[in-house]
Amino acid sequence: MPTSVFRTLTAFALGTALSIGPLLAEEVQNTGAYLAARVAESENDFQSAAQWYAKAIEADVNNPRLVEGALLADIGMGDFESASVAAKRLKELGAKSQLAEFVVLAEAAQREDYAALLAGSKDGRDLGQLLEDLVTAWATLGEGKMSDALALFDAMAATKGLEAFGLYHKALALASVGDFEGADEILSGRSSGPIYVMRRGVFAHAQILSQLERNADALALLDRSFGSEPDPMVDALRARLKAGEPIPFDTVKTARDGIAEVFFSVSTALNGDADPVYTLLHSRIATYLRPDHTDARLLSADVLETLGQHDLAVATYALFLPEDPAFVTAEIGRAGALMAQGKADAALEALQTLARSHGDLVMVQSALGDVLRTEKRFDEAELAYTAALGLLKDVKPEHWILYFYRGISHEQSKDWAAAESDFRAALALNPDQPQVLNYLGYGLVDRGEKLDEALGMIQRAVAAEPDAGYIIDSLAWALFRLGRYEEALEPMERASVLEPVDPVVTDHLGDVYWAVGRTLEARFQWHRALSFGPLEAEATRIRRKLEIGLDAVMAEEASAPPAEEAVTNGD
Repeated sequence: MPTSVFRTLTAFALGTALSIGPLLAEEVQNTGAYLAARVAESENDFQSAAQWYAKAIEADVNNPRLVEGALLADIGMGDFESASVAAKRLKELGAKSQLAEFVVLAEAAQREDYAALLAGSKDGRDLGQLLEDLVTAWATLGEGKMSDALALFDAMAATKGLEAFGLYHKALALASVGDFEGADEILSGRSSGPIYVMRRGVFAHAQILSQLERNADALALLDRSFGSEPDPMVDALRARLKAGEPIPFDTVKTARDGIAEVFFSVSTALNGDADPVYTLLHSRIATYLRPDHTDARLLSADVLETLGQHDLAVATYALFLPEDPAFVTAEIGRAGALMAQGKADAALEALQTLARSHGDLVMVQSALGDVLRTEKRFDEAELAYTAALGLLKDVKPEHWILYFYRGISHEQSKDWAAAESDFRAALALNPDQPQVLNYLGYGLVDRGEKLDEALGMIQRAVAAEPDAGYIIDSLAWALFRLGRYEEALEPMERASVLEPVDPVVTDHLGDVYWAVGRTLEARFQWHRALSFGPLEAEATRIRRKLEIGLDAVMAEEASAPPAEEAVTNGD
């Protein structure tokens, strides 16, 4: 679905989150609580914001800005019981609030009071054209006026920019009342031309085809849309279709479900293009109206991670039960949120448990490898990535990353031969991938091997990502290792500007300065590098350079037994 239309028609969601303007500190009774609430709000810390707004409201019960701030926090947490209280209070205070309108609408839809929804539309509530039109159409269907509802969907489908929305929701409406033939005509593109649908729309169409006793066509649709890669949710549906089971249409069973689908449609359109808070507000309302809306719940958890609210994300992912086809996706997401919280042991426990029950899934082994690699348990990470690669039925270009990450694990385990092999396998799948070109090129440079080839790889990486400081550092370092010190100077200084507090880049800058005779500046950069917290081995070498100079250190290293170093300039 074209997100530009959503952005235009929900422009209210791209301005300020709150309809009522901010207050001056002197306009509230409990200044400390209000300021704390505002700080929490700016950090998207919904739990703290709710607590502080509650304290501020205790001293200032008639302040609509405080109540609306609490309302935003309540919706962000998914606490619609508290949100309802706040919305009613705003109505009592006579405040105009779009957030309150959202909650009032959601409550009416929840109790299936479609007359109230239609009355709200006539009263001129401000939801934005897209939301208003879709909600009105579904509420009309809920009132039993199917012909009128279809006319409203048709009017949307005849409006430039709204065609896909009107058609998609018309198809869902038809299917919800058992007209699967009409729904398939729309979703297949036969009635009005091709229509773009998201993942959930593909599932809906597959259910519709199954209801038409066309399981083979439903399977073909899944294959076209998702390929053959293992996917727990797709695989569960595919297995039922192959068994000949008639799949019930449950994407939208009632008008209330349809309104939930409206909010989910808007949330997916806003996702990535608007402030994540607005995406969350819509997805939270979708799950309030329909708690079993798997996709909306997953989206809420993902957005909470984006907002840095990892505790709420963990709690949201944890709502999925093991028998739910989305459980694997949710557990991987929960592990990621736990890692972001610094709870690596809990994340590993979750993924190791998942690997025991779903170890035949590439996504599980890959996620386990990622956490093990992050925790520097490289030997175990190698095993997980090897298991993931072994599960691939057909190696595709997008699988380069598995070879790349296994290569990093090999390299960090001091097995350069295996690492180089994996990096080259990654490049065979994705020849111009800048991360791989840089990592392999830098590794070869650091080892003094195949320097001309390595320089070419790094130059290609720089061409692909000209503003990536760590890649430009690799280019400068390759030139340095080739003895082309003057040529290394410009890219090295540019890398330092792009990565101003990176200890490796700063150390390299010092080395280049030393090589071109700017020894005073070299010592200054080495001191700076030490202040940026380098690895201990690097710090020891920097201190030695400060003590006796780079030339003497290099002479010492040349006379010492060879020792294999891990590559440090890469992901």
